[in-house]
Amino acid sequence: MKTVIFNGSPRKSGDTAILIKEFCSELRGEITVFSAYTDEISPCIDCRYCHEHSGCSIADGMNGIYKSVSDCDNLVIASPLHFSELSGPLLSLFSRFQTYYAAKYIRKNPEKIKRKNGVLILAGGGSGSSESALRTAGLIFHMVNTECISIVTSLKTDVLPASLDDIALSEARNAGKLLSSLSKTGNPCQL
Repeated sequence: MKTVIFNGSPRKSGDTAILIKEFCSELRGEITVFSAYTDEISPCIDCRYCHEHSGCSIADGMNGIYKSVSDCDNLVIASPLHFSELSGPLLSLFSRFQTYYAAKYIRKNPEKIKRKNGVLILAGGGSGSSESALRTAGLIFHMVNTECISIVTSLKTDVLPASLDDIALSEARNAGKLLSSLSKTGNPCQL
């Protein structure tokens, strides 16, 4: 079982990272983590290359991401909430999924992406809502043939850090267990 995690947080020990770690404690199989903050992926520049061709005109690490997304069994979106939305750098990375949209709706030749299971992990404080992030993640999952089967949230991190949010920590472990139960691979997850 191969799992790809997109981490939208800059904090290596922050709330999102804690939930990812807890999730991985129960996950089996191979895991690849892409960081929106450190992997230096450029945003889409709307050059329209993907209107005529598969892939993207920008030569950066996104080609490896496309391959990982194509090959994985599970896709995880993990992000802090910024103004009730996924983080800006994560949205910039996902803007490069425009190639999947162009293949399906413009070139009329959709990429053949196997069905995947998805998990959404959100951490945030303040009085905002997670609804916008849920909608956005749903669109991203849909574009890469992924069904979101579990949502993990710690939404009061300004008063209760994720590390102390027993409900969110349990949700994260249960999401890892769920994905593992759907796989025939029994190997522990390696970060």
